[in-house]
Amino acid sequence: MAKAKTAFVCTECGAEYSKWQGQCSNCREWNTLSELRLAPSPRPGAQPARQGYAGAASNEVIDLASVDLAEVPRFSSTFEEFDRVLGGGLVPGSAVLLGGNPGAGKSTLLLQTACKLAQAKRVLYVTGEESLSQVAMRAHRLQLPTQGLRMLAETSVETVIATAERERPDILIIDSIQTMHLEEVTSAPGGVAQVRESAAALTRFAKRTNTVLLLVGHVTKDGTLAGPKVLEHMIDASLLLEGGADSRFRTLRGQKNRFGAVNELGVFAMLEHGLKEVKNPSAIFLSRHEEQSAGSLVMVVWEGTRPILVEVQALLDESQMSNPRRVAVGLDGQRLAMLLAVLHKHGGLFTGDQDVFLNVVGGVKVLETSADLAVLLAVVSSLRNQPLPRELVVFGEVGLSGEIRPVPSGQSRIAEAAKHGFTRAIVPSANAPKQPPEGMQVIAVDKLADALAAI
Repeated sequence: MAKAKTAFVCTECGAEYSKWQGQCSNCREWNTLSELRLAPSPRPGAQPARQGYAGAASNEVIDLASVDLAEVPRFSSTFEEFDRVLGGGLVPGSAVLLGGNPGAGKSTLLLQTACKLAQAKRVLYVTGEESLSQVAMRAHRLQLPTQGLRMLAETSVETVIATAERERPDILIIDSIQTMHLEEVTSAPGGVAQVRESAAALTRFAKRTNTVLLLVGHVTKDGTLAGPKVLEHMIDASLLLEGGADSRFRTLRGQKNRFGAVNELGVFAMLEHGLKEVKNPSAIFLSRHEEQSAGSLVMVVWEGTRPILVEVQALLDESQMSNPRRVAVGLDGQRLAMLLAVLHKHGGLFTGDQDVFLNVVGGVKVLETSADLAVLLAVVSSLRNQPLPRELVVFGEVGLSGEIRPVPSGQSRIAEAAKHGFTRAIVPSANAPKQPPEGMQVIAVDKLADALAAI
């Protein structure tokens, strides 16, 4: 028999080593190497197995121009917001990984999707964490149609694939990949080797049989997907369901998608009967108080393929410490410190003796730079204790020299603000339209000083 070989894989970055060492030289993390048993090398002259993560059974070389450009067939997941993040719907033969914190609603979302799809397609739901009675109780509580949904409580990948071969489902749901295990892999379920090889076997089956594979994945304490990094490379789409147990709303964000755009955002509301999609997110994020307060301002951010209006709040208070605090919730804290320096240098406003607190209402995480100008104007409003007009909306990137830089899709952002009743907008000069929407006053600015003069 061929001698079994072992390797050591980093659980953080996926780097492989021939022997164990305390620190991963790639990501510099300590005690992250885990032992992985490799398959024995084939004997000389043996025919290699034709299988891989991509599921291709042919090893012929073809010309790129001869590849069929037919549109990839899709079908709806029954949720428009879910379809939006997926790029238009579920693709047969694709592998989708859904991650999120405990209690975010991963199993609820997939159970709702499975029950609705089971009315027209064959769906196999494999649960490795909950019993069948627990899943049935949740479906009953959510008042979902349960006829036609095939259930299996199993953690063995070999048994799951054998059952799927008999059932021939259109959609295969695994809840969760951290509970699955292969008999030939010696490590415990949830380990690096088990997660990687289990996901590889399920992905090969999905691509070979043209089955939609939906995997539930756990996350670590810092919010990233648990398990080896290679897991995210094997699958076709990686989605993250965000939102704490104290928040009513959940956001579904695409981090990787081979069949659509990344950074697309879907918004859901957690209600008594499960998750309900929010088709107009701007309306829920703009539930403002009747009395306008200092430090509050509405900005337009771009998420995926649509603009969303969100409110940013700033609070400045005289600091009692030699090192004032800089706290940003929903925004990059390092960028906040940089913007405050620009405000002092080019706006003449000193905040070095103030504690600065910043919050994006609704739990939205703003990842783009179009919020820079709105953040600074909200900070000035709180510093001067002067409320800004309720009908004002702002967006624009601020450079280190105090210039206001344009942002993508400026015309669409202005149109979205006008649709929600805003009548004034402060925007970069390059984003100012030649013909503003009816009833909208657009103030174009080139420098931070121009924006401060406009308010």
